[in-house]
Amino acid sequence: MATRIKSNFWVIQIGRYLIPLICLVLAYHMLIPQIAAPEKSYKLFQQMTLWVVMLAVIAQVISILGSGYLLQAIVHTSGGKLGLFLGTSIVLAAASLGMVLGGLIGTATATYRWIQKQGIKSEIAGLAGTIPGFFNISVLAIVSVAGIAHLLLVHELSNIQAVSFALILLMLISLVSLSIWGYHNQHKLIHLAHYLGMRWARIRRKIYNPDRMEEKLGELFQSWDLLVAGGWHGPALGATINLVFDMLTLYLLFIAAGNPVSPAILLTGYGLPLILGKMAFIIPGGVGIIEGSMIALYSGLGVPGSIALVVVLTYRMLSFWLPLLLGFPIIWILQSRVQGGIIKPAENNIPR
Repeated sequence: MATRIKSNFWVIQIGRYLIPLICLVLAYHMLIPQIAAPEKSYKLFQQMTLWVVMLAVIAQVISILGSGYLLQAIVHTSGGKLGLFLGTSIVLAAASLGMVLGGLIGTATATYRWIQKQGIKSEIAGLAGTIPGFFNISVLAIVSVAGIAHLLLVHELSNIQAVSFALILLMLISLVSLSIWGYHNQHKLIHLAHYLGMRWARIRRKIYNPDRMEEKLGELFQSWDLLVAGGWHGPALGATINLVFDMLTLYLLFIAAGNPVSPAILLTGYGLPLILGKMAFIIPGGVGIIEGSMIALYSGLGVPGSIALVVVLTYRMLSFWLPLLLGFPIIWILQSRVQGGIIKPAENNIPR
């Protein structure tokens, strides 16, 4: 029995790190060939049209405000009140904290804690900590599926890309199918969750807590009921604003570099790399994976490699690195209002 548990443990560990490792190798394979002429890329960066770059910055600001509106809409739909500026600040701070402390769990926990400290009910704060990710990934999945369809139509997929993106598409379809089935068969979903939870606890040699699982599923069902009752309109709008203006940032940077692309090419090279980066969950922010796959896709779709390199790296600076750096001082401002010191995901602050 002990040998079987040990064997299952190593299978889980290999599976846990295999997908991110494949993603990293794939990104490395895609990115290195593009960095052949750094001098040329640097000159292209200097020649980018400044006023168009400033428009890209404005578009990215609106995209970030879209994330804040998403959080605000969830709180308002649930009966609470949250200002747009405060909601945006919480989004930035929670994302930065999650990068260094707990990943997605750290982000959700920080969001919950800071919203709760605004006098908002714990149940609403819990939803605000978990639902935004669902809306963001759903809108991004739609764009990614459209991108895969376009790639299949223009036959611009190498063998390794075809396999990678097919796996991503299969996983997205599986998650959507499981969600639909689970909503209509909640008792069966609870039974399945208990079975998988017990198996996972046995592999990890931990004690399984069925009450905690019941509470988590209860929160999930509450979220589903809220969305089905019509509470999805505002959050969906916020997620759409976030994605559309993020794509507009990238589009404007292509224009600034003197190489405008069609909407079909823009969409194709945008969604898939971001989904790929989210799947590589042990690599913070998908660093390297997003850049490499995005550059490779745009290069394969006819964009000169040097231009793709400059545009993508500038886009990542505006959409990832600068918001990340901005979030750290906001953490200090928000945390100064929270008694009890630094937020720790391990303390399980989100209500179960």
